[in-house]
Amino acid sequence: MDYAEARAAFFGGRDGDVRTLDWSSPARRLRDAIEPIATVCFWSEPAYDAYAALGLDFLQGYVYGRGCVLGDAEPSVVAAAFGVFEPGLVAGLFVAGRAVCDIADVRAAKERGTIAALEECLGRPDDLAEVVAVLRRATDAADPTGRALHAGLTALPWPEDLLGQLWHACSILREHRGDGHLAVLVAAGIDGVQANQLTELWVGWDPLAYTGSRAWSPDAMSAATGALEERGWVADGRLTETGTQVRRDLESATDRSAQGAVDAIGADLDGVVERLEAWSQRVVERGWFPPDPYKRAAG
Repeated sequence: MDYAEARAAFFGGRDGDVRTLDWSSPARRLRDAIEPIATVCFWSEPAYDAYAALGLDFLQGYVYGRGCVLGDAEPSVVAAAFGVFEPGLVAGLFVAGRAVCDIADVRAAKERGTIAALEECLGRPDDLAEVVAVLRRATDAADPTGRALHAGLTALPWPEDLLGQLWHACSILREHRGDGHLAVLVAAGIDGVQANQLTELWVGWDPLAYTGSRAWSPDAMSAATGALEERGWVADGRLTETGTQVRRDLESATDRSAQGAVDAIGADLDGVVERLEAWSQRVVERGWFPPDPYKRAAG
């Protein structure tokens, strides 16, 4: 898949009315504000070009670029860390990427492409150093226990460039929350297919529209739907009242898992979130993050 094909597959807009997500919290606001900045290393054209120069296509760049923080891991370990994608897809793409270039090369390309993308979108904001300093307080306070992708990122050296530091801080906080969310799902007895379905129905997607984009087979999706129906969480392609409460409880538990980082930001949260939201909007407007608000909410 090249970049044009990726845009055709993932960058579609949304027609008609958009339902607003019925959830707000300090931890969630921070998560939503950093998402486009953290993932510019996957979605932006400069990042893709940096991967392509190594011989990686779009999906290989995403999987190897994200999974490279785990080091020379077994492919099944990378798939487990990703959690909500079909494991064979992730493992296969990681193996294919590793056959093309080594980990040091993909890490360097990821940082180089990201900095180029952010500089084009943001320039050099006057308050960049101030925002980075606040975010680094949060990354220092974020507990790595049980969080593979987050721990892998924290083991890497911080970029010298301030824009790189902004991205690295946002990436650390994003993966910290994501790893925490996976732990919450495991504790609730929810597998990767079911997790996607609960999220897509909570956010507003049509049934299986988001789940199917993560390479799960029709049989796997059908089995997951049946399991959710048996638990009384889904009926007629919609969340039941019980299912809606379960999904809210999952989000609340995920918020709690990130509370230490939020507390470290403290009184600076509103101001930093406002700046991050504005910078993320520039990334979206540049076309380097999917414009569909449901995609951003699903994460």
